[in-house]
Formats: sequence, structure tokens, C-alpha cells
Amino acid sequence: MAIPSTRDQFTEYCLRKLGKPVIEINVDADQLDDRVDEALKYYWDYHFDGTEMIYYKHQVTANNVSSASVTVPDNIIGVVEMFAIGNFGTGAGDIFNIQYQIALNDLYTLTNVSMVPYYMTMEHVAFLQELLVGAQPIRYNRHKNIINIDMNFDKVTVGDYLVFRAYQVVDPTTYTEVWGDRWLQNYCTQLIKKQWGSNLTKFNGLQLPGGVTFNGQQLYDEAVEELKLMEEEMINSYSLPVTDMQG
Repeated sequence: MAIPSTRDQFTEYCLRKLGKPVIEINVDADQLDDRVDEALKYYWDYHFDGTEMIYYKHQVTANNVSSASVTVPDNIIGVVEMFAIGNFGTGAGDIFNIQYQIALNDLYTLTNVSMVPYYMTMEHVAFLQELLVGAQPIRYNRHKNIINIDMNFDKVTVGDYLVFRAYQVVDPTTYTEVWGDRWLQNYCTQLIKKQWGSNLTKFNGLQLPGGVTFNGQQLYDEAVEELKLMEEEMINSYSLPVTDMQG
């Protein structure tokens, strides 16, 4: 069969890796769905291909003003910042705009002099804007899907737009190539194997015709060990480094 492109094909692929149909996999359909969901959640939390950065815009309503908050869709799992409202000395069409004045008076010299002074000036302007205007503090919890904005909403009116830098999950229903991810396939297979072993542990030592005995504990232990190694691989090879640790 080709690379799985649907949830059902993905589940069947994982079962075949465990031996189906040669071996009967003693896992219920609901348990299979639970393990696929569990694998996806771990994938979204840690894999660099599991999420993507977006700029989420929201049009302000009267309810947003009264509650000082914005509700976002379920697929957004992280909100990093909100774009600043208002500018210091950088308004479009403003004759006193610092960028306008630099372009008016100094642009003709930028072709034959160093760009370092211009760059340092703009960095200083950005620093002044951060000090005098500042960024609007936000608080976000992914389980509530609500961005609380700690600011005076007199700055905005109904109909204006707020823009946030956020992260959303890569939905495999839309982007079916997710189902073909090697790490996700192997991880989900081990989760199913762990469930299979857990289901069989109550039959440990039970002898079948022909002298075969159940050993669910061995399946369970093998899966636990494989999952531990895969989660270490995820952190070391597939997760983006913590921002403060980037060198």
C-alpha cells in the first residue's frame, strides 16, 4: 500500500507493522483512536513540523472591548505576542516621521557611505518606541483558547484589527502528508503495542492449544522502552531549541 494519506490508512499501517493480519492485534477500535490522538498531540507539542508560525488577525468587537480578551480557534496552541498598537515617530505620511527625515536628508549619501550608522539609528528608534509606546502584555492558555490583553481598550475601536504572532497545529486532515511522517508512524505503532501488551497482561501465563502462552508483559515492557528512546530522539533531533539557548 502507498504512503497513508488518511487517518484510517495510517491506523492500518501501524497495525501491519505490528503483524496484522498474520498476527491478531488485541486492541479495540476505540483504543486505536485514542492512541492515534495521543501520538498526534505529542507530535504537535514537540516536532518542528507539527506546528507552524502564523499571524492571526482578529477584528475587534464590542465583546472584546468589554472582556479585554480575544477567543481563538482550537488549532492555535500558542500565542507569542501582539503587534504594538500605535507608533512613535513612524506614522505613515507624517512629515516628522524619523524614517522620512532620514530618507529626505541622508538617503543620497547612503550609496557611498557605511550603512552602519543608519542601522544603529533605526535600532535606537525601535528601542525608543519600545520604551515610550511599549508592547501590550498578553496572557494565553491553550486549554481556554482565550488571549487576555492587559491594556486600556480606549486605544482601539470596534472594527479595528488586532494582529498576533501565534502557532497553529498542522492538521493532517488538510495536509495529508503528516500521516506519512516516519517518526509519527513509529511512535504511534509503539503506543498501540503498549496498549496491546497492557490488554494481554491479565492473560499472562495462560496456555493455548499447542503449548503457546501469552506474554503481554514482554510486549508492554518492549513498547515502554522503545517509547522512551523515541521521546529522547524527539527532544534531541526533532524539537526546536529553546530560544534562550540558541547560540
